[in-house]
Amino acid sequence: MFTKLSKTAVSAAVLAATAVTMATSAPASAASAPLGCARTAVHFDLAKGQTPENIALAPGGTAYVTLAKARQVAVVSRSGSVRILATLPEPADGGIHTPALGFPLTTGIVRADDGTLFFLYATGTADLTGVWRLRPGSRPQRISALPASGLPNGLALDTPTRSLYITDSTLGTVWRVPASGGAATAWSTDPALAPAGFLGANGLKIHNGALWATNLDKGTVLRIPILADGRSGTARVTATGLTGIDDFAFTGHGDQIIAALNTVNQVALVRPDGTHTTVLTAADGLQGPTSIALRGDTVHVMSAAYLTAEDPNLILARLGG
Repeated sequence: MFTKLSKTAVSAAVLAATAVTMATSAPASAASAPLGCARTAVHFDLAKGQTPENIALAPGGTAYVTLAKARQVAVVSRSGSVRILATLPEPADGGIHTPALGFPLTTGIVRADDGTLFFLYATGTADLTGVWRLRPGSRPQRISALPASGLPNGLALDTPTRSLYITDSTLGTVWRVPASGGAATAWSTDPALAPAGFLGANGLKIHNGALWATNLDKGTVLRIPILADGRSGTARVTATGLTGIDDFAFTGHGDQIIAALNTVNQVALVRPDGTHTTVLTAADGLQGPTSIALRGDTVHVMSAAYLTAEDPNLILARLGG
């Protein structure tokens, strides 16, 4: 999430909304293979704070998203309509002490098989920052506090162990929290997670016995083994040179990933050997991509328009070979 700018510049670029319209197809760029048929499926309303930050897909074609600046969680239907599920309470100080950014925001989100949503809220205050849960038909509640001095960002659910993992972009930490709720423990503080001036550890996934994370400042992808006793191994950098990397998703082809490069307005295909190719650009409708998700061979790309301040959107593209 977010880009390496001053608080003022980021804040000015991050307003958004509740009004949603369906869009026409965006033109495909010459760099788009092996992603094709890119089209803008949903336009979010920037004026009302709908800056889509993260996405979790659900059966039936729906998607759950966090709208960062609006402090909201929403569901996007298959047809592209948006319904707000929850708006989180604003901190008493307005969130001005939120680390690195100066405003409160909802960030990572995951969905459990029973429909329970888990998501993150960063406010710079001890009473609200942490992991939140939203069960169907219920109100959101915080189930684990995280340090007010941190910026919880990426979120992953390890279903077999019922554990949640969280990247902290300012503290350079991966936290672990029971999905049932409880105290957070620092699972990894490997130096590879640390920021280098703005935001460090960012996107997060669990894949093939390891936790994978990105570092926005350093432009890297990291692999941290999950040891047999549940502890973390040593982080290994698997890819470099990915400027402004935010969230990512595995394609289903081994360790190959698709990554959102927020600051350069691109999506990249990153191969297991660490080499990468640009597969989507602004010509495909990108507006500062923040997160990626796959349903079959359909790639969902969320753009929050933090820098362009024009058109936060959801783009769909087809994954080839």
